[in-house]
Amino acid sequence: MRMSSTKIFVTGATGYVGGSVVNRLLLHPDAKSFELTALVRNAEKAEKLNALGMKTVVGSYSNLELLTESAKGADVVIAVADSDNLVAAEAILRGLKQRYEETNKAPILIHTSGTAIIADNAHGQHGDHIYSDLDSDAIEAIPEAVPHRNVDIALVKADKEGYVKTYTITPGTVFGPVEGPLVDAGVQHQHSVQVPALIRASVARKQAGYIGAGKNVWSAASNKDTAELYVVLLDALRKNPSSVGHGRDGFHFVESFEYSGYEVAEETGKVLAELDIAKAAEPTTYTKEECTQYFGDWWEILSSNSRAKGERSRALGWKPVDGKDYFIGSIRFEVLKAAESLQKK
Repeated sequence: MRMSSTKIFVTGATGYVGGSVVNRLLLHPDAKSFELTALVRNAEKAEKLNALGMKTVVGSYSNLELLTESAKGADVVIAVADSDNLVAAEAILRGLKQRYEETNKAPILIHTSGTAIIADNAHGQHGDHIYSDLDSDAIEAIPEAVPHRNVDIALVKADKEGYVKTYTITPGTVFGPVEGPLVDAGVQHQHSVQVPALIRASVARKQAGYIGAGKNVWSAASNKDTAELYVVLLDALRKNPSSVGHGRDGFHFVESFEYSGYEVAEETGKVLAELDIAKAAEPTTYTKEECTQYFGDWWEILSSNSRAKGERSRALGWKPVDGKDYFIGSIRFEVLKAAESLQKK
């Protein structure tokens, strides 16, 4: 897509991933050609983003008319908020459809899903199945009842109808520190969800833990590498949109390496022992009661296998940099943060 000004509407713009995407857009070599508008929850955040040269609309995914109107005014929507909110996604699609009807040109929707769509029910056992983002048939066969699929399916359907081009970025575990203008402004959320949840539970029980046998495996990529894929995809669409698959062929998995549940617990245990929070570094398995206590219904996802290959992502020119050593090193940072937070309570 080549144009003098590209109007981009971003949801989840101050979140852990979404904020990093916005940081990259603000620092992009063509940033002056972007008209960035962010959906934010309050006027204080809006004011800080305005100071960075962005436009803002104040609201949330419950403000459906606002979503529709904002999407209607955009060439590109980058949705990095609730991956399961079908009602909000439909509101965004209505706005994009109205834009198509006015311009006769299909706008772009870059949506964020997650590799929970390929997670199994392993309860901590190892799984061998690996999904490639090039296998559109296998992805399309994933049931609607699986997390995120209700929205994914609606987007593919909209793409088939021709009024929007949809591209679905699908991260596994995202980890690591964040940096950039939004962090400096104090508006970006700086922590992920998945691994910190495991770490907080270990800190609370004063012994590192894993679920089941801890042999389950997830694909992962750093926050920085994840945000980079959004920009690589956007650049490809601006340069040569016909070269990029969309709809059912528009899923882009985000992965750099794999890790097991036990590996997270093992490193967590080492740090807990160093801090004298745990008597021993060796992790132990959570009891069923502890799984419910610390993770609720989420424990089954945390103990699943979610193994992905981002072959379509790499074909765009995406080259993740941060590997497993960086991931293991980031665990120490999260343990220290969790321990500090627990001491304040």
